[in-house]
Amino acid sequence: MSALSLRLPDSIHRHIKEIAQKEGVSINQFISSAVSEKVSALLTEDYLKSRAKKARKSEFKKILNRVPDREPLQGDEL
Repeated sequence: MSALSLRLPDSIHRHIKEIAQKEGVSINQFISSAVSEKVSALLTEDYLKSRAKKARKSEFKKILNRVPDREPLQGDEL
């Protein structure tokens, strides 16, 4: 595990401290979790972009054409 020195504005530090206390975790655990979530989101975005580049519109339309034409289920109307 690595150590990292981080400078934060006082207001951000105060918010982090409050949230960590509410969540029942340490500030280190909270920041580690928050950074992990952000890294995961960015990696997922990159993965989806790379997959989208490989997509073919004609194949997508073939799949959509197999979807039955029916009324939406209750609650899905909007």
